[in-house]
Amino acid sequence: MLNLITPEALQRYADIAANIKPERIKVFIQKAQELDLKPFLGYILYYDLIKNLDTDGLLKDDAPQHYKDLVNGCEYLDDNGYIVLYQGLLPVLSYFAFARFIEADSVHYTATGPVTKRYDNADALPAKDIIKLVQQQRSTANAYANETERFLLDHREDFPVWHYNQKNKSSRQAGPRIRSVDITDFNFPADNFSTNQLLTEFLN
Repeated sequence: MLNLITPEALQRYADIAANIKPERIKVFIQKAQELDLKPFLGYILYYDLIKNLDTDGLLKDDAPQHYKDLVNGCEYLDDNGYIVLYQGLLPVLSYFAFARFIEADSVHYTATGPVTKRYDNADALPAKDIIKLVQQQRSTANAYANETERFLLDHREDFPVWHYNQKNKSSRQAGPRIRSVDITDFNFPADNFSTNQLLTEFLN
């Protein structure tokens, strides 16, 4: 899968130590691209955008201009004649990727299970502070994503396959959430089982 940004480009937006291996950063860029950016753009627009990427992840020279503007940003006049300075998709993806990096980098997986990282010359941040940092980065990503929404709406004739989705917007907000709970088995218990029996087995 081609990535829209490189680790070097991400480091222009995020304060990541130089000794972090680029291969590790690429993992979080790809996750953010697949799990944050793709649902936001919609599958059709996302895959059409990816088709216009070169092997190095940059847009091809012959890519449509509106895709170049979508990714790299541009200055344009809106319907009311006001100048809009659009920053592009790069900061959106960068801050989503950085949020995922912070969240995952605080935990180290060992043979006995996940543990919090410890350092000789520094104290690891408490979990609540890590959550705040993740939320801050996602909030920044969402702010840039709101600019992208405006750009797409202002250029709807160039992006007919993109549709505004309020559910998608709410799913991008910072912090964990439960989208839904399937309680079908508790509403319709199987034969020869009572609801209490099912609940007991589920809890056990």
